[in-house]
Amino acid sequence: MHEMIQADRRGWMMGLGAMLAAAQMPAAAATPGLVRPQRLREGDTVGLIEPAGFTDDAFDLDLVRDTIRAMGLKPKDAPHLADRYGYLAGTDADRAADVNAMFADPEVRAVFAVRGGWGCARLLPLLDFATIRKNPKLLIGYSDITALHLAFAAKAGFTTIHGPVASSRWGQYSWDAFRAVAFDAGTPTFANPQGHEDRLAQRIGRIRTFRPGVARGRLLGGNLTVLAALMGTPWLPDFSGAILFIEDIGEQPYRIDRMLTQLKLAGVLGKLKGVAFGQCTDCGAAGASYGGFTLSEVLQQHLEPLGIPAFQGGQFGHVADQYCLPIGVQAEMDASAGTIRLLEPAVT
Repeated sequence: MHEMIQADRRGWMMGLGAMLAAAQMPAAAATPGLVRPQRLREGDTVGLIEPAGFTDDAFDLDLVRDTIRAMGLKPKDAPHLADRYGYLAGTDADRAADVNAMFADPEVRAVFAVRGGWGCARLLPLLDFATIRKNPKLLIGYSDITALHLAFAAKAGFTTIHGPVASSRWGQYSWDAFRAVAFDAGTPTFANPQGHEDRLAQRIGRIRTFRPGVARGRLLGGNLTVLAALMGTPWLPDFSGAILFIEDIGEQPYRIDRMLTQLKLAGVLGKLKGVAFGQCTDCGAAGASYGGFTLSEVLQQHLEPLGIPAFQGGQFGHVADQYCLPIGVQAEMDASAGTIRLLEPAVT
């Protein structure tokens, strides 16, 4: 059986053991047509890009470089890494040039986004997908990086990783998850860590199941706001038969309702095999009048009628400890347990 990437009340070490065990498990048959980048190895050079918002403190970039070195990797700054243009990390042309350069650079084995923010969608028409497609490398990040993940799935056809950005905290849980997927070519099961103060019942990281059951399909998703903003563009992959995972931050329930309605009307929700809703940080209905819907009620209204396995509460999104979910690989989602198990590795 597969071990779960999960921490118990006594600490985080269970996560490490689970990843090592999972990495040794046999994988399912590879998805036809999906290209897998090479796994990371100690000593590899990785690129640092800021395709969206800027980092305004040089000390923070030093911390990012030290974090990469602590992984056993060598950081390489994109030419415009420290640029600033309004709320963006440089002009669209310069940020796109950095992405193109890192994928064209034979020395660079993977590309980390330093942070999210806003601006990745502005780059999509400027990206050289012919070159990117010829140089498959892991792209790592979340939030606004969703625009790149989805565009790469649609236009490049290789695996990327929805996980912490380079400036994230990279606690033991997130590091173990990333190492299992990117270094060990593992097929782990992701499950929520249990809160250290929970004794009788889990409160922190609790799962809510809307439709029980197990679904298998291609993992696609990311930030809901970014995904919805790409509707009607050529930068979205085909969601037929997919397991959709989505998260968000700072959105009130009515806005989540509106975006899920958009996905429904666009025909996306009706194509899915399963839905995993992660964390929606700061998404309460502050200031809502009596009778408003909670986030869970909105999700239930949209997901339960689909008749497919669906749950809320997965540990991915704008939180410290995150799953590392490879875009495009086959996975199994258990809506009752609130787990996601990779059925094939993300890398070779």
